[in-house]
Amino acid sequence: MTDSNELDPEDRKIVTLARSARARNGVPEGAAVRDETGRTYVAGSVTLPSLRLSALRTAVAMAVASGAKSLEAAAVVSGAQEVTAEDRAAVADLGGADTPVLLAAPDGTLRLTVPAG
Repeated sequence: MTDSNELDPEDRKIVTLARSARARNGVPEGAAVRDETGRTYVAGSVTLPSLRLSALRTAVAMAVASGAKSLEAAAVVSGAQEVTAEDRAAVADLGGADTPVLLAAPDGTLRLTVPAG
C-alpha cells in the first residue's frame, strides 16, 4: 500500500476530493476525475429506486455533461479491493485505455492504480 501523500499533487487532490465526497454525502463510494483542462468533477454513488450508479460512473457522466473531451486521471475511494470492469470501462470511454484509475481506502491510503482499459 502507498500513502496518498506519495502521489503527484494533482492525483492526491482527486483522491482527497473523492474522499470528501464520500464522507460528506455518507455514501459507500466517492470519486473524482480530472479532465484534459485540469477541471475536476466529484461525485458520490447514486442509489435511487430507478437509478443506480457507482461514484466513478457518476463523476464520468458529470464530466461528459460538462463538455469534457478526455480524462487525465480518475480516483475512487471505497472499501472495495478492486475497481470494477464497468467503472474502468466508463473511464476508458472518455479517457482512453491508459488513463490511470486510483483506488484508495476510506482513510486515503492508495490501494492500487490500474489502467482504465
